[in-house]
Amino acid sequence: MIDDNSMPADAVAVVGMALRVPGADTLEQFWDNVRGGVESISFFTDEELLAAGVAAQDLADPAYVKAFGALEGVGDFDLRFFGFSPREAQMLDPQHRLFLECAWRALEHAGCPADPETTVTGVYAGVGESSYLHHNLLANEGLVERIGAFQSALGNDKDFMPTRVSYKLDLRGPSVSVQTGCSTSLVAVHLASQALINGECDVALAGGATVNALQQQGYRYEEGGVLSPDGHCRAFADDAGGAVPASGCGVVVLKRLDKALADGDVIHAVIRGTAINNDGSRKVGFTAPSVDGQADAVAEALSVAEVDPSTVTYVEAHGTGTRIGDPIEVAALHQAFGPTTADHRCALGSVKTNIGHLDTAAGVVGLIKAALAMRARELPPSLHCATPNPGLALGEGPFYVNTELAPWPGDVLRAGVSSFGIGGTNAHVVLEEAPLPSPAGPGRRGRHVLPLSAATPTALGTAAAELAAHLRAHPQERLDDVAYTLQRGRRTLPYRRSVVAGSVQEAAEALTGPGPVRHAGPETDRDRDVVLAFPGQGAQRVDMGRALYECEPVFRAEVDRAAQILLPVLGEDLRGLLYPAEADRETAGERMRQTEYAQPCLFVVEYALATLWDSWGIRPAAMIGHSLGELVAACLAGVVSYEDALRLVAVRGRLMAGAPAGVMAAVPLPEDEVTPLLGTEAVLAAVNGPRECVVSGPFEAVAAVEARLAERGVTTKRLRTSHAFHSRMMDDAADAFEAEAARVGLTAPRIPFVSNVTGRWITDEEATSPAYWARQLRSTVRFGDGLRTVCRPDALLLEVGPGGVLTSLARGSEGPHGAVASLPSATPDTDAEQEVLTAAGELWRLGAPLDWEALHGGETPRRTVLPTYPFERERCWIDPPRSGPRTARANPDGLAV
Repeated sequence: MIDDNSMPADAVAVVGMALRVPGADTLEQFWDNVRGGVESISFFTDEELLAAGVAAQDLADPAYVKAFGALEGVGDFDLRFFGFSPREAQMLDPQHRLFLECAWRALEHAGCPADPETTVTGVYAGVGESSYLHHNLLANEGLVERIGAFQSALGNDKDFMPTRVSYKLDLRGPSVSVQTGCSTSLVAVHLASQALINGECDVALAGGATVNALQQQGYRYEEGGVLSPDGHCRAFADDAGGAVPASGCGVVVLKRLDKALADGDVIHAVIRGTAINNDGSRKVGFTAPSVDGQADAVAEALSVAEVDPSTVTYVEAHGTGTRIGDPIEVAALHQAFGPTTADHRCALGSVKTNIGHLDTAAGVVGLIKAALAMRARELPPSLHCATPNPGLALGEGPFYVNTELAPWPGDVLRAGVSSFGIGGTNAHVVLEEAPLPSPAGPGRRGRHVLPLSAATPTALGTAAAELAAHLRAHPQERLDDVAYTLQRGRRTLPYRRSVVAGSVQEAAEALTGPGPVRHAGPETDRDRDVVLAFPGQGAQRVDMGRALYECEPVFRAEVDRAAQILLPVLGEDLRGLLYPAEADRETAGERMRQTEYAQPCLFVVEYALATLWDSWGIRPAAMIGHSLGELVAACLAGVVSYEDALRLVAVRGRLMAGAPAGVMAAVPLPEDEVTPLLGTEAVLAAVNGPRECVVSGPFEAVAAVEARLAERGVTTKRLRTSHAFHSRMMDDAADAFEAEAARVGLTAPRIPFVSNVTGRWITDEEATSPAYWARQLRSTVRFGDGLRTVCRPDALLLEVGPGGVLTSLARGSEGPHGAVASLPSATPDTDAEQEVLTAAGELWRLGAPLDWEALHGGETPRRTVLPTYPFERERCWIDPPRSGPRTARANPDGLAV
């Protein structure tokens, strides 16, 4: 491996790759086949060929070769994922479909979702002529006329493939169709690299696709032609006879190297230099290759790359296995490399010996093979070359055909990739292995959110299972890298779920378990509004948010700031109450139940938690609080300064604690049924919902209400409070509090919130009136009315504080789209980090605008390679009419050598 400082300024990183080729649907399958020396050419039986419509006389012809590089499932496509109707998909060239799927997978492989608002992404690619149009669509009489010639052309013309990808994936950079025969996809890599260097785009997709609609049949061999006589490609062998036509696709994602390093991308290889040219007339005929033309392209690429040819130790050759082409290609390499040292050895290989000739996709698949070999530091075997062609003069230079899997030694691995097209357009790319990433330090957070999304519930389940299997197979993965890649390296799709885990193993287990799945609805493309809800006294507990205090700097800073402000007011550090030492826990718990301490502690935690959510991108469209919680909302809305709010809350708690003792009870009846039973002393302290009331007052008065209810078979529940809050017993405290509120500046709210007194939006006059805040301490809390006011059907409610009472009330109402509790557990030993991250994942699942980058708090995890989208393909294929057997051709559509 090398240091990135040795790279040229214009180096380009290969950050993502995807392909579908004969025998392989994934990079992993492809590399296993290549390194294992697997030939993936399909050899057909006579029965298969007859069923495919091949004429019987062709099968009897000795020149008929019963082989093809067939692509499995070539007619299948996930049409709904890309928004096509069944008829549109059937009329669309399978080359376009294939490239669309590979483009999506390549972007996911790169962890690069190509957000059009922040990233300019270009597409440089090409496909061959549409054999599907000629052999399938046009052959069905009247079909094109019914669809329309223009629409049929749009779906099958090679010029529209890159722009269709840009349209479907919303990529807004250059979108260029490349057409140079079978050098198309490597020329596309050159053009994409130049666009990145010139600043025309931030990210570029490059590649090509070839599909022969008649791939389930063979071809006719002609002596001296370009096709193999027996279905095997023997590149560089003395018995080489030509290539085997094949279908397939390859796509790479490219970024400038400096940007890829800064973004923490996985870099599979570095493109140090590229070059393209044309033979001109320096050859015997238009279709013939040229030593000088190829040599000039290779030499120019080496010059641009600023490397000594003697440092290049592998060349992924064009390698078609033709009697003319192979010697010319090796002669050109000799000429371009020039004299080298005696110990310089450079292996030659050709992926065409494995999978056949992919025509427009051939060059990029060769590049992908070289990049995979480089990462593995292995030289895969080139097949069917027992004896090299003596005309290659391999003994006169550094080149040799690598025929067995071998280690690829060297301090700095460099490779060349060649692709040459009929007509003389030559392309060469110089690759170098990726620079070593900087060492990653230990992450601050112990747990992480892993979000997953898909277009359907079935695909979501498959994605979860595949990710779990990947994590089990790669236990060395850093969980923060996995989480970051899922958070920032995937587009968010409608069906979502998330898990929170502290290790790769835990994540794998969580992913295989059942999880809630929610369709985000038609608002998927816009963020849902979030309403913050702040609980009141009774929710407090010792250690509420302790894990957040220990691991979240934003939360800790707010608690520390509050503790300093309140120290002279309370006469002690409230952190000793919130997060006591083990020996002091019981004492702290007793004091936390006392109103003068409970209220400031609860306010501080709720405000700090709201600030943490704000730092993660969760900013309220509106707010609602329950009793004390309304003061948190007022402070966040700017009605009162933070310092004044803390002092007011401390005074409020002290005044309320000084009121006469009383009692409160929850009653599961509607307000109109409870009111007649109250008598003269008991009051309604809160109406939390349609059948959620709280009665408050002196002990005897509340007991009398409970007795009347018991006679009617209604069970009540005493609340754990020391006083009768929101009753007449708070009158003196309310009067004193009004005087305290008059001493601070009150301003109109900047964020709307609901009044507990009215259950409607608070007015500027109310928010700035000390008398209102006195009434708020004494009056009935009309929380149920407030919920109906604040929660629209498409909004989300987030309870910001300990417990989940308000969340339960919201879920029982007809209000929000969803309700989430930040710290739902009431047990002191619950991990607050686990809870708040679970809430973050749930908010994302429901459509909230979570800022994943901020969630990592300034840390910079890296992207890592994870399984890509599990497409749900279905057959989208119009068969040609079976009017009679077809006669074999000598050169199937799409093959240019």
